Amino acid sequence: MASSAAQIRAFEGPALLSYGFRPFFLFGALWAAVSVLLWIFMLSGRLDLPSAFAPVEWHAHELVFGYVPAIVAGFLLTAVPNWTGRLPVVGTRLLMLFLAWIAGRIAVFFSLWIGAAVAAAIDLAFLVALAAVIGREIIASGNTRNLKVLAGVALLFTGNALFHLEAATGIGHDHGTRLGIAAAVMLIMLIGGRIIPSFTRNWLARRGAGRLPTPFDRFDAAIMAASVVALASWVVLPDAQVTAILAVLAGVLNIARLMRWAGERTGAEPLVLILHIAYAFVPIGFLLLALAILRPDIVLPNGALHGWTTGAIGAMTLAVMTRASLGHTGQPLTATRPIQLIYAGVVIAALSRIVVAFDVLREPMLHLSAAAWVAAFAGFVMVYAPLLMRRA
Repeated sequence: MASSAAQIRAFEGPALLSYGFRPFFLFGALWAAVSVLLWIFMLSGRLDLPSAFAPVEWHAHELVFGYVPAIVAGFLLTAVPNWTGRLPVVGTRLLMLFLAWIAGRIAVFFSLWIGAAVAAAIDLAFLVALAAVIGREIIASGNTRNLKVLAGVALLFTGNALFHLEAATGIGHDHGTRLGIAAAVMLIMLIGGRIIPSFTRNWLARRGAGRLPTPFDRFDAAIMAASVVALASWVVLPDAQVTAILAVLAGVLNIARLMRWAGERTGAEPLVLILHIAYAFVPIGFLLLALAILRPDIVLPNGALHGWTTGAIGAMTLAVMTRASLGHTGQPLTATRPIQLIYAGVVIAALSRIVVAFDVLREPMLHLSAAAWVAAFAGFVMVYAPLLMRRA
């Protein structure tokens, strides 16, 4: 039987459909840029969408339940074949999955015309389809211990379902959005906790003697557990003092975790350094959350939310997308100047959005953040589209 690599090379369809990361990374990044560009016009009152959701609801939904699931899909469809030894999902099957994601974006966009319930059903169908595809591949391989990755997909589905239910009934207040953000942060802590020390160790080992990252161990597991408790408390009790205390603990522990990975030695390679910078926004988000609860006169309540969404999610997904796309298209694993500019854009977007949380220079910082975000993700599309749309 031919190897998986040989079967991939034998695929004669469009290059874009030859591996899961190609369509989902490319069009996920495009949607990240376009949706925020639309949000800028909505915020200024110059654009009204035919959506059943209020502008701020649409904006939150399309980042958390539009963009994030696309990148999760691209990552899992690329990683699962490595875990299972099975041929990646390609061709028609990949196209149908991708079109399900596109249908969700269109349905939410035009939900005022087609009805909120219909839009919800179409939107939720993508995560169900993704779980079914990934689950089938894992079960067929017999390596069922990897089914745990579906927990993140299940949490995103539950958060999305809650979002639609809350928007339709008015019952509850942002529980779905918080659950979706919490799921994304947990995935960053889980996956980042594996790949950051691994990639850092591999790069540092080629550069000679010096401190190396500590691999995943019981300390990491304990930090993960404490962080999950803090996130769960935030989802259910977003304003409670107990949530603030748990968030401080999680923030401090995640700083300690990050310090174990020798990030200070990675300045010479931005492709590795950005992973550490992206993860730093996880504890920053926890600490901002605690400050927003304890001192709302200093930090606006959405400060932690954007520390995680613009910072941790935005920077980490771009870090993974840029690296994985280079590796799987046969390019050198190094950040060129255009890639470095992509990283600079998303970091500027995150930092300026955090400044807004302190109610400092609100309007200029808000527009700077949005512009830098659009530039970063549009930059990814321009730099990587030629790689993702042609054969390696």
